Amino acid sequence: MENIKTNQVLDAKGLACPMPIVKTKKAINGLEAGQVIEVQATDKGSTADIEAWAKSSGHQYLGTKENGDVLKHYLRKSSDEETTEKKHPHTVTNEELTEKLSTEEDIVVLDVREEAEYAFGHIPGAQSIPLGELEERQQELDKDKNIYVVCRTGSRSDLASQKLSENGFANVVNVVPGMSEWNGETE
Repeated sequence: MENIKTNQVLDAKGLACPMPIVKTKKAINGLEAGQVIEVQATDKGSTADIEAWAKSSGHQYLGTKENGDVLKHYLRKSSDEETTEKKHPHTVTNEELTEKLSTEEDIVVLDVREEAEYAFGHIPGAQSIPLGELEERQQELDKDKNIYVVCRTGSRSDLASQKLSENGFANVVNVVPGMSEWNGETE
């Protein structure tokens, strides 16, 4: 958990409010959708500020790690396509997945969120393969198993489900709405 993979590290140490937000805003504009930024700040109020700003701007606040007196905030740049309609025909609800997990069926939960999102909480036993790495890592998955694909809102998992189906995975199910409303166990 120590090293969370991010696409950019922003140094906002020693800056007082609102400067960390101003710098974060600027930095996140330069990122591509789905990329993760780590903002390092020493201003104690920055956690609440960054979280509130992320909410209002539609970006995803993942969490904060303390490292001595440095606060490391993790944010993921959201994309417009997270609102697009779902296309993979096979879906289950969070509740249906919880039920399947409790009956110990031989199923695979595939988490296609970014590593940092996964690190801050995921379904126990879920396999982490971020959507961007799925193409080259799909051989890690067993084609004969039932694969339940999960992300934050159901849109990345929808794309992943389509991609796997096109590549000959027969039993792929998209979990909707995914981790944003997951009430089951997490680790």
